[in-house]
Amino acid sequence: MPEKTASRPFSLPETALAGLGTRPFGVYVHVPFCATRCGYCDFNTYTAGELGSGASPESWLGGLERELELAAETLGAPPAADTVFVGGGTPSLLGASGLASVLDAVRRAFGLADGAEVTTESNPESTSPEFFAGIRDAGYTRVSLGMQSAARHVLAILDRVHTPGRPGAAVAEARAAGFEHVNLDVIYGTPGERVEDLQRSLDAVLSAGVDHVSAYALIVEEGTALARRVRTGELPALDDDVLAADYELIDRVLSGAGLTWYEVSNWAASEAARCRHNVGYWRGGDWWGAGPGAHSHVGGVRWWNLKHPARYAATLAEGGSPSAGHEVLTEQDRHLERVMLELRVVEGLPLAALDDAGVAEARAAAAEGLLDPSALDERGRAVLTDRGRLLADGVVRRLVA
Repeated sequence: MPEKTASRPFSLPETALAGLGTRPFGVYVHVPFCATRCGYCDFNTYTAGELGSGASPESWLGGLERELELAAETLGAPPAADTVFVGGGTPSLLGASGLASVLDAVRRAFGLADGAEVTTESNPESTSPEFFAGIRDAGYTRVSLGMQSAARHVLAILDRVHTPGRPGAAVAEARAAGFEHVNLDVIYGTPGERVEDLQRSLDAVLSAGVDHVSAYALIVEEGTALARRVRTGELPALDDDVLAADYELIDRVLSGAGLTWYEVSNWAASEAARCRHNVGYWRGGDWWGAGPGAHSHVGGVRWWNLKHPARYAATLAEGGSPSAGHEVLTEQDRHLERVMLELRVVEGLPLAALDDAGVAEARAAAAEGLLDPSALDERGRAVLTDRGRLLADGVVRRLVA
């Protein structure tokens, strides 16, 4: 198991810093604010009522600016950020000016590499033509919109407040503001969602003309309102067979429209349309995660921040580090993560990353139709088949057993 210690503050070992800049380097910024609480969500997010007077976007931004200054000091000579991803929560609640301030803080701390990808998540109901024009002028290059579904009753079960047509309109507004790369998020498997509901959502995605789609199976997280509704029988439990059929439908429709999978849950119209920030995660890159509860990774060391926005901001205001703890990954940990992440991408995992037993399991999985036999023989890579994507977690367990 990784070594875990409380750590406020901590310094990175030279071994972690040694390769800094030779691997992709990204910055993730966590915005913990939401207008309402979605029943399925267990992210580190808070409504205004939950926060009370203990935290605000202003105190959060002040803390963020101080953390990014601390990040530059901790890394010594930090590389310019190849990618920036502002997520949450609902970053669009900050408005264009707030998001501009976030990006300015990243620029001051790290700088941006030439051609850097800069993404913000946004909820359709808190965007407008003026919002998109403002963040485009600020330097954002990519927008990810939370659509989830085009069926009104499915949105209601998920506690989403936008109307079914609003995501498509938001895409059009983002395009008009000059955004070439726009993503829509879809959730499938919601209790009560019918095949025709999912098909309607996919039709809406294609009509919107986005160049990227992320589709995630609904997960019933313990402690959420959705989990309570399922536990009491108000909503039916998820059905794995339905989830598999939904995934196959999504892949078939998106692939038929020219959006091809490049990671198990992500489809893009071209290589340029892929989310480079997420590719950095899957390829074992480095990133600094700033904001309450954010996680970071540099050179085999991972750490995470204090979760509550008020404590996060107060600690930084007092000159402390927001880190709540860290772990040093062992070689075994890093190997497991490499197999788990690289197997999920379309290029697959090189067989050279596996031991003899793992290679034997890969060949057995290919014989069972889970891995592409030609990729094994001709390119020396373990690449999931369509069926293998449905059982990816099980394939990973076999290759590292």
